[in-house]
Amino acid sequence: MEYPIAPHTNGRSDPSLEARIPVPPETQPVGFIHPEVARALYAVLVEFGANPDALVAEIGLNPALFDGGNALVSYAAFGRLIALGAERTGCRHLGLLVGQRNTLTSLGPVGLLMRNSNTVGDALRALEEQVGKRNWGAVIGLGTCQGVSVLSHSPYDPRPEVAAPHSERALATMTNVLRGLCGFGWTPLEVLLPRTAPRDRRPYSTFFRAPLRFDEEVAALVFPAELLEQPIAGADPVACRDLEERIRQIGADQPYTLTDELRRYLQIAVTRQRCTADRVAHRQMTNRRTMARRLRAEGTSFKQLTSETQFQVAQRLLVDTGLSVTQISEVLHFSELAAFTHAFRRWSGVAPSVWRLENR
Repeated sequence: MEYPIAPHTNGRSDPSLEARIPVPPETQPVGFIHPEVARALYAVLVEFGANPDALVAEIGLNPALFDGGNALVSYAAFGRLIALGAERTGCRHLGLLVGQRNTLTSLGPVGLLMRNSNTVGDALRALEEQVGKRNWGAVIGLGTCQGVSVLSHSPYDPRPEVAAPHSERALATMTNVLRGLCGFGWTPLEVLLPRTAPRDRRPYSTFFRAPLRFDEEVAALVFPAELLEQPIAGADPVACRDLEERIRQIGADQPYTLTDELRRYLQIAVTRQRCTADRVAHRQMTNRRTMARRLRAEGTSFKQLTSETQFQVAQRLLVDTGLSVTQISEVLHFSELAAFTHAFRRWSGVAPSVWRLENR
């Protein structure tokens, strides 16, 4: 069954997207990891007999990362730390183990807001909104179609050593979040993982207790849409309103631009449909010319943002999954394989097949 996150259709891609775009890592949205998530990694590394402080020093991170304070670490650096930990411990599913230790509490005020939301749907929509606004290095998407809902996770950083461990960590965390809201016995209908299948699937099947689908376009949990209407036991409406105001005040100090909004939207939408400027402007309740003027004032353009996102997703799928180049071209809604190959060559300097061999 195809889900609303990324239908395989043969939509046509805008030929203007072929303009080459340099996308150095430092220009991407960085994002930060909540301190509770970092402490979960510390506990897992200690269990495997690794020295977390030595790994932190090797990566060049803040030595206070694991001291119990509020030291922040970038999403990208944390992904490299998980990857290094997996290499040193020999545990290739280290990200999954870190995510298993994260709960609603690990999300800070956002987790409390979810716990006191009226329904599961309200809680997940709050998560979707706040993750984007608080720049946690990824986008959470919630989609529903034909009685099925999909909760997806899409990282901004395309590098496999960052994206792959974060995707597994995020899926495990979202599963624990839903179990915190619905009860420990909750299980998804399916779990979609944007990576090739590991030799040993037992750690995944044991934790998720659900069918696993590897080589998918995005990391996601699939569950019945009726779950969104389920009330959350013990939710406090007064506490919910107070938390909404508290989070709103925190967010008021963090400027949020149209560029941020479109990056967030495109991360989810670029595999769902062909993203045209007119369609996106209509979604923003404005016209194409006004949207272009606002983006120009912010130093970018719709074409730049769309190309940037297509390049990010293409890189992730080429390295982490077994999807063919043709399939990836279709996922990104190019009219034909030649158009995708030409665009990718302009973005990276080489054909997608060559890039895959060099980076896998």
